[in-house]
Amino acid sequence: MTDLTTVLGIGAGVLLVAVLAVRVSVRLGLPSLLLYLGIGLVIGEAGFGIQFSDAGLTQSLGIAALVLILAEGGLTTRWTAVKPALGLGIALSTVAVGVSIAVTGGLLHLILDLEWRTALLWGAVLSSTDAAAVFSVLRSVGVSKRLAGALELESGLNDAPVYLAVVLLAGTDPWSWWTPALVVYELAMGAAVGIALGWLGAFALRRAALPATGLYPLATVGVCVLAYAAAQGVHGAGLLSAYVAGLVLGNARLPHRSDTLSFAEGLGWLAQIGLFVLLGLYASPSRLLHVLVPALVAGGVLLLVARPLSVFLSATPFRLPWREQTFLAWSGLRGAVPIVLAMIPVTQGVEGAQTLVDVVFVLVVLLTLIQGSTLPALARWLGLVRRGELQEVQVDAGPLDELGAELLQIRIPEGSKLHGVYVSELRLPAGATVSLVVREGKGFTPQPVTRLQFDDQLLVVSTETARDEAEKRIRAIDRAGRYARWRGERGES
Repeated sequence: MTDLTTVLGIGAGVLLVAVLAVRVSVRLGLPSLLLYLGIGLVIGEAGFGIQFSDAGLTQSLGIAALVLILAEGGLTTRWTAVKPALGLGIALSTVAVGVSIAVTGGLLHLILDLEWRTALLWGAVLSSTDAAAVFSVLRSVGVSKRLAGALELESGLNDAPVYLAVVLLAGTDPWSWWTPALVVYELAMGAAVGIALGWLGAFALRRAALPATGLYPLATVGVCVLAYAAAQGVHGAGLLSAYVAGLVLGNARLPHRSDTLSFAEGLGWLAQIGLFVLLGLYASPSRLLHVLVPALVAGGVLLLVARPLSVFLSATPFRLPWREQTFLAWSGLRGAVPIVLAMIPVTQGVEGAQTLVDVVFVLVVLLTLIQGSTLPALARWLGLVRRGELQEVQVDAGPLDELGAELLQIRIPEGSKLHGVYVSELRLPAGATVSLVVREGKGFTPQPVTRLQFDDQLLVVSTETARDEAEKRIRAIDRAGRYARWRGERGES
């Protein structure tokens, strides 16, 4: 009982510190995962002295956290936002993964003189972008829906093929003739199970009369976890299944949808915090200094050669402009996923696996610092930041679900042509209206003659059917002013 009390007390303290660290990370402009890893290092062997070196438990808990993170990513991803980038997202999560593994492995074999299988294993572990890092950083950058959707799809889908590649390369016989067929089967089965259980779950939840509102979010997340377990049970890609099930459920007309999304977001944060703190606790600072050189070499290969080349080969068929390709190449954020995947060779006794874990840990920190802190500036420099981009507000009020309505918010930035436009000139579609304007910290109900100003925040109430048209209309005025339609601006991506 004393041990349980101590564990609960430490866990609660770490959780509260981690939650407060989110605010600190926002002010500093750093991804929060770095602070979580730092918390783990502080309470670990080099700080408070907590000893933890169980690779098997770390791998198991890490994969469990990834399931919840991917489920949250799927539930909060709007299909209308990612649909235009579906082909590009699939290409980045399949073709780009194969190219990245081959290029990274080949160059590390030549530069670091690694054995071929070990070099390809390094390439596989490092080729996966991290869903938690992408979801937390990308959604605040403000790029177009096509770019954001492609990167969200890539980070949500590429964990499955990379996981399969790592398992095969860490196994006893990765070069069997049936390996390609096995990979195709597992990916197809994972997607099929995710779609099926997502659809069945949405069908059942719409018709269930549960006695408490809080049971709907629990049941929704439960379906996503079940999708992972079911896919793994039939030798499918469980991580892919969890993400796809979440994507199906998140875009279905679920009861109490806003409550479900809020719960999933909180659960996703909890999984991220627990995962990164655990990985920081597992890391040994005394070993990290010895792998700094190979980590820098691997990071240079990945960042300057493998990622740009894989993006170029994947995006060229879609005729993506060079500016967008550049942004995609720099947006391959790494996080907890590569560290968790590096645990697989350790648990299977692969020679040199612990060195790979240490290299990946150092590399994740370095790449997060470099890419995560410079991504917003790069997007602005390339001219890819979208002004007037609406954000959905997650609220807990149930009547909005019953009415099929959503709340949207927009801040009018400097340089926007929404400045000076009267509310009546917005001409939002039927079913959408500006319900509140917040100016200099004070809110008021706008009138048709209310004139919008820089830094105003608007709250728009819209039906689900009118949302897309309302977004297009506001983006069009943001770009071209009150006469946007006359100038041919439709606000489309």
